[in-house]
Amino acid sequence: MARNLIVILSSLCIWIGARSAPAGLDSSVFEGADFFQLFNDPDGHLKLNPRLKTDDRIRAHGYPGELHYVPTEDGYIIGLFRIPHSHKLQNQAKYRPIVLMQHGISGCSDNWIAMGPDNALAFQLADAGYDVWLGNARGNTYSRNHSSISTQHPYFWRFSWHEIGYFDIAAMIDYALKTNGQEQQAIHYVGHSQGTTVFLALMSTRPEYNRKIKTAHLLAPVAFMNNMDSLMARAVGPYLGHHNTYALLFESQELLPYNDFILSFIYNTCGPDSRFRDFCSVFHNSSTDGRSNSSAVAINALTTPAGVSTNQFLHYLQEQQSGHFRRYDFGTKRNWMEYNAEVPPDYPTNLITCSTHLWYSDNDDMADVGDVLRLAETLPNKEMHHMEDPMWNHGDFATNWEVRKYINEPIIKIINQFEGLI
Repeated sequence: MARNLIVILSSLCIWIGARSAPAGLDSSVFEGADFFQLFNDPDGHLKLNPRLKTDDRIRAHGYPGELHYVPTEDGYIIGLFRIPHSHKLQNQAKYRPIVLMQHGISGCSDNWIAMGPDNALAFQLADAGYDVWLGNARGNTYSRNHSSISTQHPYFWRFSWHEIGYFDIAAMIDYALKTNGQEQQAIHYVGHSQGTTVFLALMSTRPEYNRKIKTAHLLAPVAFMNNMDSLMARAVGPYLGHHNTYALLFESQELLPYNDFILSFIYNTCGPDSRFRDFCSVFHNSSTDGRSNSSAVAINALTTPAGVSTNQFLHYLQEQQSGHFRRYDFGTKRNWMEYNAEVPPDYPTNLITCSTHLWYSDNDDMADVGDVLRLAETLPNKEMHHMEDPMWNHGDFATNWEVRKYINEPIIKIINQFEGLI
């Protein structure tokens, strides 16, 4: 049994990398760059070009890019990137409504800009006159700091997506509102996959934050998961989706530990100008069925996995096994301490009163239509957006070649209507 579990966990790690691949990359950022350099120095050392951060990528396209560090109530330090205005509009002195965007599991803020200024929602929002903020969950490459705990300590990784929602997203919202300087009282929100789960967790457990949301756009919303059509999740769920010995062995640690050198090496190797790029592209295309930008290889190697706690995956597996959208299951003893109940409480999603738009599709193996509709029944103020393409899948919400037409432009239209710009 233990040997079978090891095999399953190994497969899970591979599956996670495939499921959380970020969006396609506009290779114009890298034109003229030599991404795989072997300098003939006296010591014969291999020297790699430094990896670009989100703000570097933003500025490479001519937009202003900022990095802010935001403390949370429980001591984590979150990296929050910003496109404060558009260089095309020169609108820095004008009113710019705030939009906060949150990535999926294993991802980071790079996901929202990787398609380049012609197709990435973050850039298009900036060009539409918005103040765009790109969040990063605790533990990922841009949020690996804490006021008192090192990432080497297991206590650092003692969180699931509940804490990301309850603490991180709340801190991002408050910080963006304060820093914008235009006395705004509410924001627009866009989340993909786990970025939807954390939003639902926050708004249902801290309902006072609903008044800080103008419109919310949940791409491939993940809450109820009992209909999820994922063979891998169903294979490991019986082992890790319950509070048992297997789950305890897997709990509170970093999944696929972050290694800056390895990611930099692969990133340089798979860069657009690398002699090895064809090999990387073949691998990438085999996993995307040609529906995504093939230039995504370099940024995939850079950010996947960006850093994630095993508890985030355990929490999702608990959802899949229980059929509930509820808090983390610590086991009977601690559940009594945390919740004053034997089992975790369900999230009271009926308390989510803000304008919530659910974007979903038939071919999504993570956010099944039945599960999305079940969630929708609990939301008092929702609007449904069903994707007409029968092949539209979970990753297509971020990577599809036609994401501008089917996702970006409709979202911007809704936000513009709210702001009275149409």
